[in-house]
Amino acid sequence: MEHIQHDVLAALSAAQTKAELDDIHNRYLSKKGIVNALMTQMKDLPPEEKPAFGAKVNALKKTLEAAYDEAVERVAQAEILNKLASESIDVTLPSTKPDVGTLHPLTIVQQAIERYFIGMGYLVKEGPEVERDFYNFERANIPQDHPARDMQDTFYINTEWLLRTHTTAIQTRMLEDYAGATPVKVICPGKVYRKDDDDATHSHQFTQMEGLVVGHNISMADLKGTLEGLAKAMFGESRVIRFRPSYFQFTEPSVEVDVSCHICNGKGCSTCKGTGWIEILGAGMVHPNVLSMAGFDAEKVSGFAFGLGVERVAMLKYGIDDIRHFYTNDLRFLSAFKRFE
Repeated sequence: MEHIQHDVLAALSAAQTKAELDDIHNRYLSKKGIVNALMTQMKDLPPEEKPAFGAKVNALKKTLEAAYDEAVERVAQAEILNKLASESIDVTLPSTKPDVGTLHPLTIVQQAIERYFIGMGYLVKEGPEVERDFYNFERANIPQDHPARDMQDTFYINTEWLLRTHTTAIQTRMLEDYAGATPVKVICPGKVYRKDDDDATHSHQFTQMEGLVVGHNISMADLKGTLEGLAKAMFGESRVIRFRPSYFQFTEPSVEVDVSCHICNGKGCSTCKGTGWIEILGAGMVHPNVLSMAGFDAEKVSGFAFGLGVERVAMLKYGIDDIRHFYTNDLRFLSAFKRFE
């Protein structure tokens, strides 16, 4: 029994894995193991020696089982520590950058324009895309017989409601909200809708950004300075603008605004069609009728307004040749704008 105890304790102490412990248990402590086999020798002993022999076998069994349980706990703890060590993470290493999306190019441009005007004290105002004819046309000084009301241009829902054709509808609402109070300084971004055949430069749905300023002594000089600053912010500090006479119902006088080509720096190229200038927006002084309809005294206050297409600016800024790229959800196209965020 002393030899058995010595051998088992030595084997348990040397065991490093659960498999080694299982082998020791099967050999010595199982029902058919060496320790239980000692009990079979009792039949050969004199009766008076059997109790002492049985007690020694039971004591041996308890000693070895206790040692076995300790060895099992030791090996289990060691395996846990080894696993933790092998699966440890060095938190000081740089992480793997997750593959995330990017802002849409129209959003990038719209936010850049908004930041420019917010920095000058403008408020960003939005309005409903399903609009009343009253705000979309009447308050914008567009009478019933104006060509813009033609069914070929406008998505009408009924005689009173339509999909807004320009964000001027937001401006007319803002003038009403101010109810004759000045100053008014707002920009109005949003989607607009017109009946048009989609091609490389036209879409039935696009994004506009219109601005409105009303106050005392507002002049065309204020308009030009504002738009020149916008051109520099969008296309570079060396850009200049020019005004060309035009006509819009909402403004009088009205102008088309060109910016010097940022590709050729005004020398002439394919982007500007050899002219050195690129048309970017329409603008003008707010028509007195528009001010009067909103409750302003057109004899005492004046204002300017402008409107640009966000797609137009984005196409020029990034060299995009087809407006449909903005709406086809091509991830290859969209992922190219991560560097502009």
